[in-house]
Amino acid sequence: MEQKKKILTFKSALLYGFGIFGIQMLIGMLNSYQSQFYTSILGAELTKCAVIILAAKVISSFSDPIIGSIIDRSKFKSGKMKPFVAMSILPFAIITTLMFIKISFPNDVLKYGYITLTSVLWNIAMSFSDIPSQGMLALLSPDSDEKSMAAGISNTMKSIAVAAPTVIIPVVCVLTGSATIGEKEYLITAAIIGVLAVVLVGLMLKTSKEVVESKPVDASFKAMFSELRHNRMLLLTFLVYILGFGRNIAMSIAIQASAVLVHEVTIPIGQGITLAGENLSVLLGIGSGITSMISIVLAPVVNKKLGTKKTYLAFGIYGTVVSVLCFSLYVFAGSIFRTIPALIIMQFFIGFMFGTHGYTPMIMLSDTVDYTEMTTGKRTEGVQYAVLSLGVKLSNAFSVAVGVFVVGLSGYVGTMTYADVTPSMQNIVMVAYWLIPGICTFLSCIPVFFYKIDGELREQVMEFMAKKQLKETETIEK
Repeated sequence: MEQKKKILTFKSALLYGFGIFGIQMLIGMLNSYQSQFYTSILGAELTKCAVIILAAKVISSFSDPIIGSIIDRSKFKSGKMKPFVAMSILPFAIITTLMFIKISFPNDVLKYGYITLTSVLWNIAMSFSDIPSQGMLALLSPDSDEKSMAAGISNTMKSIAVAAPTVIIPVVCVLTGSATIGEKEYLITAAIIGVLAVVLVGLMLKTSKEVVESKPVDASFKAMFSELRHNRMLLLTFLVYILGFGRNIAMSIAIQASAVLVHEVTIPIGQGITLAGENLSVLLGIGSGITSMISIVLAPVVNKKLGTKKTYLAFGIYGTVVSVLCFSLYVFAGSIFRTIPALIIMQFFIGFMFGTHGYTPMIMLSDTVDYTEMTTGKRTEGVQYAVLSLGVKLSNAFSVAVGVFVVGLSGYVGTMTYADVTPSMQNIVMVAYWLIPGICTFLSCIPVFFYKIDGELREQVMEFMAKKQLKETETIEK
């Protein structure tokens, strides 16, 4: 049998993943450190920042169809998505860096006005980079196996990239000799990440080629809401993200949580380098980072054996029980459960819950697209993916805003030292860090329980798609 010629090689898929890594590092930098910078450097209130961040992200979410329409109507020789990634990455890197420059304001009106304006502009700039870079994946190859390979690489890169700034900034602090993150450390880190992002995206653009012709898609709000209203399976997939928004809160408040939950640590380098709690989010993430990566690899294997619904419900129930249990032990079971080793161990067990969060909704949506075609004769993947993108953006918006708001309610401010932290403050932060994620994980299981494209029905959908592909192949051969 003649070996099939590869269109998208592993090297090209890896370099595409590097480009995604660069863009997601910029996103991770702001999502992780934006509110901390505002409160510790600009002197803003966390609760007010939470409202502003939510508004900015919601505005960005509802601007996505407009951005998608601009991309869809444009024609360039080099492709449909690549030109927009090329045009947007440098401005995106620059505005991300500029977000971490300290400005002294004479009054709160100007300060919060500046925060609002720059937050909105940053989120729109982010969409101009994020939407086409993610959309490129579908155009790199017509072969589903090759696209699955690239998707696996890019998803892994994305997971690492959003946490990368929390590793880079402590290194910068060590090099500058600062125990805490000051204005200099913020700016240096943002500049380093900006340069890396531009270089990595440049490599992606140089090696990636769009080979699949993309047809114009009606992804207007009218089309999206109509699809949601008439497509029950799509609505359930959308609700998985909306009801489960709190699953990612721990990542969005990792900086503040480390400042409240972890006392300062001395690293035995030279005469010893002391890093304060806000600089030790990596320490909290060690446990969950390992097990979350294991669960991401494990989820497809379990899904193949148990099916979409049972897999998600199993991970979801586990996550709910473990999160609520760890929260209860921390708050009610004594000081031993407030130590760093105890936190790392509990984080280790919590990390197993994350494997299906990003994986299962994508499987649900892919099956929904095929099921819609089987039952209606229409294939509307464009508008369905636009709906999912809206769900992801709104979920992230609520996640960041609610997390920051709860931390603000605890009384935490960015200039606070660990000596100022009270047990009551720690308990409130833990509500956002462990309890809300557990509750939202349970809520996200509710729509999955009613999702029906599983088992025998999914087999019927797969058989329908196989017959369709065979028919198309025979037509081409004739």
